[in-house]
Amino acid sequence: MTVMTPHAPGPLSTAPAYVLDDARLPAVTLAEPLDAPATEGLVRASIVVAGGRIAAILPYGTAPDPALPVHDMRGGQVWPCLVDMHTHLDKGHIWPRQPNPTGDFAGALSVVRLDRMAHWSAADIEARMEFGLRCAYAHGTRLVRTHLDSLPPHHDLSWDLFREMRARWAGRIELQAVALMPVEATRDPAYFEALLAQVVRSGGLIGGHPEMGPELDSDLDRLFGAAMEHGLDIDFHIDETRDPGAKTLAAVADAVLRHGFEGKVVAGHCCSLARQDGDEAARTIDKVARAGVGIVSLPMCNMYLQDRFAGLTPRWRGVTLFHELAAGGADVAVASDNTRDPFYAYGDLDAVEVFREAVRILHLDHPLDTAARVVTTAPAAMLGRPDIGRLKVGDPADLILFSARHWSELLSRPQADRIVLRDGRAIDRTLPDYRELDALLGARDG
Repeated sequence: MTVMTPHAPGPLSTAPAYVLDDARLPAVTLAEPLDAPATEGLVRASIVVAGGRIAAILPYGTAPDPALPVHDMRGGQVWPCLVDMHTHLDKGHIWPRQPNPTGDFAGALSVVRLDRMAHWSAADIEARMEFGLRCAYAHGTRLVRTHLDSLPPHHDLSWDLFREMRARWAGRIELQAVALMPVEATRDPAYFEALLAQVVRSGGLIGGHPEMGPELDSDLDRLFGAAMEHGLDIDFHIDETRDPGAKTLAAVADAVLRHGFEGKVVAGHCCSLARQDGDEAARTIDKVARAGVGIVSLPMCNMYLQDRFAGLTPRWRGVTLFHELAAGGADVAVASDNTRDPFYAYGDLDAVEVFREAVRILHLDHPLDTAARVVTTAPAAMLGRPDIGRLKVGDPADLILFSARHWSELLSRPQADRIVLRDGRAIDRTLPDYRELDALLGARDG
């Protein structure tokens, strides 16, 4: 019997078939229920891996083929590889050359614009996207959706590069992309048609950040009309503000219902919903659920940016009404958002970190029985890939192995010793060195 240690994966690297014995699996990630008791939503089981796929999921104690080598999990958790449904790969890692001196949303908008116009060449974006994807892969992420700044001249540059990166990473990370722009930019027909051509060619999504104003509904109608004409799904940045008067989430839900839109619609952030009174928030949540709008909260970035005033302690966490949305019937998930850029100075595209912090910030605990869904099955479904983020017999053995047995163990440490399997084989989890970006970012020692 092989005993699991972080540095000796044993049959996980060499054997064509083996057993992950005595594992705890989040029941919410099981495609088919297992006839075994669950404690805190964790089912004790053994997984047979053969030919790079999950050959069987058995209740613990069921004897698998005795000829197979055994990797003893000793009660450690096994998860499917994860989903990060809202990122900004094109912005990532510019903090060393373009920090945000105020740390707030307005400051981030200003300095990102400066960095984009001064530095964003194909080589610059490619190097930073590649670095970010290497991090995500090493941490155990299988599906990433990125928003791409899509104002001229980058609406051509970034989308051409995205197609190249998607092909390069095929089989390791599935990539999706969303056009990020002010929704009022749809009023420029030449620009909007050119952008739509790029999005359609790339199999992407249309999106943007709508703002309150007298033309909001007509802007949304134009965008929804284009999405329906071209068969595009939609992913918005919504109400990323502490202003309770920001109510574009309700306007988006109204637009979905008005158009009878049948594609998938996702709304990210939705911070101002938590600042509105109970009755108004309840009406919006009802609309969101009826319209089928999925909600993704970005807890680390929203807590970082929102309610930030120099010299003052923040009074709220910056996040949306996550529990109320779920209780009202809306689909909800969490994701990374920005990484080492002016919108969020930290982060590493580690969905395990996102999950750990989301549990704290959003109070996803007590109980934790179904919490794992927010970085697995829930975002996978919203992204139209229900085949990812689940444990199913016949699927690729793309798994994350934790030594942590119980939730308190999993959530108390960063799980740096996790083992990531792709097609049943342990991958090299060495993270890229930040020094690789020094020449690009003008970083200096000292």
